[in-house]
Amino acid sequence: MTRTLTVKIESFPIAGVFRIARGAKTEAAVVTCMIGEAGAIGRGECVPYARYGESMESVFAQIETMRGEIAEGIDRQALMERMPAGAARNAVDCALWDLEAKRTGRRVEDLVCVAPPAPLVTAQTVSLGTPEEMAAQARDSAGPLLKIKVGAENDAARLAAVAAAAPDSRLIVDANEGWNEANLEENLRAAAQIDVALIEQPLPAGKDAILGEIRHPVPICADESLHTADDLPRIKDLYDAVNIKLDKTGGLTGAILLRDRARELGLSVMVGCMVGTSLAMAPAVLLAQGADFVDLDGPLLLKRDRIPGLVYADSHVFPPEPEMWG
Repeated sequence: MTRTLTVKIESFPIAGVFRIARGAKTEAAVVTCMIGEAGAIGRGECVPYARYGESMESVFAQIETMRGEIAEGIDRQALMERMPAGAARNAVDCALWDLEAKRTGRRVEDLVCVAPPAPLVTAQTVSLGTPEEMAAQARDSAGPLLKIKVGAENDAARLAAVAAAAPDSRLIVDANEGWNEANLEENLRAAAQIDVALIEQPLPAGKDAILGEIRHPVPICADESLHTADDLPRIKDLYDAVNIKLDKTGGLTGAILLRDRARELGLSVMVGCMVGTSLAMAPAVLLAQGADFVDLDGPLLLKRDRIPGLVYADSHVFPPEPEMWG
C-alpha cells in the first residue's frame, strides 16, 4: 500500500520571551510531518534552526523532495543515506518510528530502551536577562536542575545571582557560543565557584581548539560543535560531554548511534532540545533514559502545547503515552 505524506508549518506562542545569546523569540515555529499507511498515521516534529542554515521553507521543501520515496516505503536506515542530518530528516525519521509503532502495536520504547522508561528530571531554563531578572526566574522555577542562559558581558554576576536565588538547585550553564578566549577562563572560574555541574558550548564552533589546552574546572559540553556521530573524532579531546538534539542528528535513529558511540569514548551524555512541542520531545524522552543530563523543557516555555501532550510534574517529564507518540 502506498504511503501518504502531509507536511505542515505550525506556530506555538511562547509564554513571554525566550532569550539566549543570539537573540530572542516569542513563538516556536515547527514543521510537522505525517506519514500514513493502512489507516495508521505516524507523526514527527522538527524545529528548523537558522544557526544551521535552515528555514521553515527550506525544511518543508526538503521533506517534500522525499515524497516519492516515502510513498514507496523507504525505511529509516535508507533515510539516513538519502537525507542529510538536520531538522527535515528528524521529522521524517520520527514519523517513521511512530508509524511502525502504530501499525505493529509494538511500542518504540520496547525497541530503544533497555528497561521500561521512567520519568526524568528535566532542566528548567533561566532565560538570558539582567542578573536581577534571572534571579527572579530562578526563584520562580526553583527546580532541582536549572539551565542558565548566558553569553553576554558580566556573566559572572548572572551566575552569582542565580546561584543565590536557587541555592538548592543543580546548575547547567549554556553560553550558546557567547564567550571568547579573552573571558573564557574568568567565566570558567566563576562557574566553578558556584559549583556548576556542566557548561555548554562556551566558544563558537570551529573556534574551540583552546579547550584542548586549558583546565576544565567544570565539565564542558559540546552543542553547536557536535551534530552527529561523525563529529566525535574531532571533538572528543576538547569536550567532556555531548548535547544530543534530534534536530541536529536528523532523528532518533542517528541520535541513538551518537549516544552509544559517545558512551564508548567515555563522554557524558546530555539530551537536549530546541523550543518545540511535546511531539518533538517524546522520542527524546526515550533517548534520554540513562542520560547524565536531561534538558527537555521545551513545552514548558509555551503558552499552549499539543493535546495530548507529555506530562510534566514536579520537575519531571514522563514517557509518552502511545496515543501521543510511539
